Amino acid sequence: MFGFSDLLSLIVSAFIILPIVVFLRETGYLIVSKIIGVENPRLTIGSGPRIIKIGIFDVRKYYHLYSWFSYDAIKRKSKFAYICIYAGPILVNLLLALILNALLANGILQEHQTFWERLIFYAFYYVLFDLVPMKTLNGMPNNGMIIYEIFRHGKRTDYCQEPFIPTTTGVEKEYQEQMKHIEEEKGKSHK
Repeated sequence: MFGFSDLLSLIVSAFIILPIVVFLRETGYLIVSKIIGVENPRLTIGSGPRIIKIGIFDVRKYYHLYSWFSYDAIKRKSKFAYICIYAGPILVNLLLALILNALLANGILQEHQTFWERLIFYAFYYVLFDLVPMKTLNGMPNNGMIIYEIFRHGKRTDYCQEPFIPTTTGVEKEYQEQMKHIEEEKGKSHK
């Protein structure tokens, strides 16, 4: 039966554990892109109006699970570079889950065991759905499909026109246009 402790666990999972796992997943892109070399990287957390932008971190007001990494260009374009960038989130969450699991197995993180077990669960959840090649609901390929297609065809293949990882300049331009539209709508409603 679903009780108060289950509700509390759900809240902790939804508002603490999942955002941590999503942030670390997106950080995987960032870490690898720093090694590979990209121009104008940005890690956006959330959607909607900007709360704060510090360097490459852009924190938005709504829906913390909707986060993404963007960049304008790769300095050294190669199949290997693209595979590494798309494998970054998979490797970070896999490494996180394996390290936490080893620490739990050796009795090191016993104090908040349920929290750590859930974090491991969600990290493996993202690894699974990032690794197994498939298309998402909007028709975009996941990271596993992109990596598979690079191995299979020797290049990035796409069945829709949108880029896999958006350009930071394009994201910023779209954000500014959305904020301008919102301000215009506010102005109309106050008249």
